[in-house]
Amino acid sequence: MTLNAAPINLSGKTVLVTGAVGGIGASTVAHFTSLGAVVYATDIADSFEGDATYKSFDLLSEVGLKDCQAWIAEIKPDVLFNNAALFDMGSVLEADLDQFDRLFGLNVRAFYAVMQSAAKSMVANDQHGSIINMASQAGHRGEALVAHYCATKAAVISYTQSAALALAPHKIRVNAISPGVIDTPMWKSVDALFAKFEGKEIGQKKREVGEAVPLGYMGAPSDVARAAVFLASDQSSYMTAQTIGVDGGNVLR
Repeated sequence: MTLNAAPINLSGKTVLVTGAVGGIGASTVAHFTSLGAVVYATDIADSFEGDATYKSFDLLSEVGLKDCQAWIAEIKPDVLFNNAALFDMGSVLEADLDQFDRLFGLNVRAFYAVMQSAAKSMVANDQHGSIINMASQAGHRGEALVAHYCATKAAVISYTQSAALALAPHKIRVNAISPGVIDTPMWKSVDALFAKFEGKEIGQKKREVGEAVPLGYMGAPSDVARAAVFLASDQSSYMTAQTIGVDGGNVLR
């Protein structure tokens, strides 16, 4: 038996991170960079302060999505962290088709197009790459006020499994990360939405969800970033079609 306890080293790997400006995206860029990877990053914001080659794309626009796909073919990533997504709230009685189009447009349509482009590049260049999709605990169960978002993340989990099977002959691994409640800047807007729909005070929902996690607190962006690093590395070389929960046990609550 050979034991490999060497620390993770991503030197020589080219990584693309979408949704790079947010808490999880920025932390993941920093983790990949610290381990020697050459990192490319994209988001809708005009600029990015992290240590990566950055381009701004609006993945909800046809032009922006096609430009991003062309960029993927140019940079030839070994690793994709497919993280760009939108969150919004509304029950099936309130969430209209405009919200449906926005959430499914980015969380499913653009997600799929980016994943497919990265996969095609890896196959064309004979790269035994790793695709890491961003799912959510919301993809494992319905939630009354988060109908569209839950459905989009369920789609991510399903596409991850299908892509993993299709790409296995090319030695390309496809996995997903399913975060629970993670303390990111986005939680300010999420908390405000819960205040609106549930009549709570600002900050109340955030406190409640953190206390309800079996481990007793919200996760940090670095918790998700470390899972992404693991899935990008050779230490997960026999893992594909998996969705890893980074949720403090919250999915079972």
